[in-house]
Amino acid sequence: MKKFAHLLLKMGGWKVLPFTPTDKKYIVIVAPHTSFWDFVVGKLVCVQKGIFAKFFIKKEFFFFPIKYALKAFGGIPIDRKHAQNIVSYTTELFEKSENLVIIITPEGTRKRVEKWKKGYYLLAQRANVPIYTGFMDFKTRDCGIIKQVPVTGNYEEDFKEIEKIYRGMHGKHPERFNLYP
Repeated sequence: MKKFAHLLLKMGGWKVLPFTPTDKKYIVIVAPHTSFWDFVVGKLVCVQKGIFAKFFIKKEFFFFPIKYALKAFGGIPIDRKHAQNIVSYTTELFEKSENLVIIITPEGTRKRVEKWKKGYYLLAQRANVPIYTGFMDFKTRDCGIIKQVPVTGNYEEDFKEIEKIYRGMHGKHPERFNLYP
């Protein structure tokens, strides 16, 4: 499967950064998130790197027969109207798991947002796991995981580092990407 994913990415013109985290438990935030294609490219990158990552997806997508594929791919259904328990639920998942990678799109949607959600940061703090920055730049066709970012407890200061990483990147629909928290 790794070779097949590599071939598909190469055929699409994508260049994957070589870095792969060695931690057993971590969060990868991915931006820009402006298209369904982000999922396809991101999943191929994970397969190529041998990372089985779980991801949140709104519960409305979990209908027959698609729900079986989503669960097999690592999908975790989320009721966005009752999302306040996600941090607690995911913290428990990290505590119970020996290996766990969660991919989170801080924008929370493919539409343009004025503020990023901070749940990924709260989750990393509570579960005591690192955050890595993942991306796919549709202009350069580069994708992958860049590096670990700090989780000091000062979100505003830590986000400055995150902002530097994503500044200048282009989603499939660049007008939908807003970098400000």
